Amino acid sequence: MASYKKPRIKDGALRRFLSVVLITLLGVVLLIFLLRTNPVSNLVTQYSNGLDQSSQLTDFYSQFRGKLNLPKQNDFSIFLEKRNQLPPRNLDLFPKLAKDHITIVLYVHNRPQYLQVVANTLSRVVGISETLLIVSHDGYFEEMNNIVEGIRFCQVKQIFAPYSPHIFPDSFPGVSPTDCKDKDDPIKQHCKGNHDQYGNHRSPKIVSLKHHWWWMMNTVWDGLKETRQHLGHILFVEEDHFIFPNAYRNLQKLTALKPQKCPDCYAANLAPSDVNSKGEGWDSLVAERMGNVGYAFNRTVWRKIHKKAKEFCFFDDYNWDITMWATVYPSFGRPVYTLRGPRTSAVHFGKCGLHQGQGEKVSCIDNGVVNIQVEEIDKAGNINSEWGVHVYKHQAGYQAGFRGWGGWGDYRDHQLCLDFANMYSLKNTSFPS
Repeated sequence: MASYKKPRIKDGALRRFLSVVLITLLGVVLLIFLLRTNPVSNLVTQYSNGLDQSSQLTDFYSQFRGKLNLPKQNDFSIFLEKRNQLPPRNLDLFPKLAKDHITIVLYVHNRPQYLQVVANTLSRVVGISETLLIVSHDGYFEEMNNIVEGIRFCQVKQIFAPYSPHIFPDSFPGVSPTDCKDKDDPIKQHCKGNHDQYGNHRSPKIVSLKHHWWWMMNTVWDGLKETRQHLGHILFVEEDHFIFPNAYRNLQKLTALKPQKCPDCYAANLAPSDVNSKGEGWDSLVAERMGNVGYAFNRTVWRKIHKKAKEFCFFDDYNWDITMWATVYPSFGRPVYTLRGPRTSAVHFGKCGLHQGQGEKVSCIDNGVVNIQVEEIDKAGNINSEWGVHVYKHQAGYQAGFRGWGGWGDYRDHQLCLDFANMYSLKNTSFPS
């Protein structure tokens, strides 16, 4: 009987095959390592060095870009928009989110001394590991990114406003060489721009506050894979909000009680609308006008807000919150109440305004040191479901006829704002799964 001879692979072919497999595996491992450990700035450098000027965004973005009037992006803007599509970090530590979790969105500018304080307070919040933290940046700042990269207490995703004036140094939405400044006369100075109701032309660093908030809202509710189908509440906090350990548990209780305790309430708040108040200390829930410190609402309310895009985008005030109080909420036709507890679960501690960030010729100096004492009662949930609701029916606010504080008169800002509202709601837009 003839003996069976096992076929032999030539040594050269085998070596080449093993080399290809090894190189492929090393490439995959290196890519995962870079995405998990490298600061965005390092990836930007690597990305920019080999950037093809004709490269396009993903099919998802290219579907609608031609239908909108968005400014032409530079390479860095394109990179940040792609960066926004990366999955959350820390999935190895927190692979699953709790059922009915409340997503937390922290929107930041360039105040790292504040962000570090907020990150520290969030790390001590009971239940924080159950949810997703989204950090929305107004542009890109290395120190801010590094602080967020160091967060290990929950799933965390960073998004960067790709049309922030801070990343357009010589064109709109940043400063264009031909832009009018201050109270320039467009005819005499041969410059471009529309002044506000007080005769002042746009300041990119000022208008970025309203642009970032509106871009963030549209992106979180309708753009991100992680949240665009989220039906529950989303909590919004800022980089100068000191969050108490009981904040998340209290918010869970408030959002659960809201339908029966205050069916007319649009939102739930962690703090009183008066930022100087720490609460009444009553054995009662409180319904009052919606505040801007630790506020949470659901998709139904977002839809009502989104329908008022024109009111929001054309009101001559660079403050998003004043715009909401003065024109959007009143357009709902009835008082806009929020439900909160009798003791605050968040405190506004910032001294520097958002437009007084780092690196300015005249910057606001604040080392971020805070002296906020958290009492034992505020370290665990302290909302009683048996409490009644005290309603503040008559509160001070912006009266009919108030026209805003200005800073928002340029038609280009109006158009960009409207484009943000339409980014994810164009007809026949197919969202990737």
